[in-house]
Amino acid sequence: MPSDTEHHIHVHLDRLLAERGMTLTELADRVGVTIVNLSILKNGKARAIRFSTLSAICRELGCQPGDLLTYGS
Repeated sequence: MPSDTEHHIHVHLDRLLAERGMTLTELADRVGVTIVNLSILKNGKARAIRFSTLSAICRELGCQPGDLLTYGS
């Protein structure tokens, strides 16, 4: 089992926000999550994400979870 700091999940929030012309602040307001928590996710430092948060992000960005998160080394 990998350690808590070792994972290979990549978050593509920056790209999705840029493609949609949306700021992190705007997304935070729409989703109801703090900018700090979204920033942690955006920077790949998050250890977990709630399905409700993932659903809300996908709803607001008009994307699928696989557009936001990918697995790879």
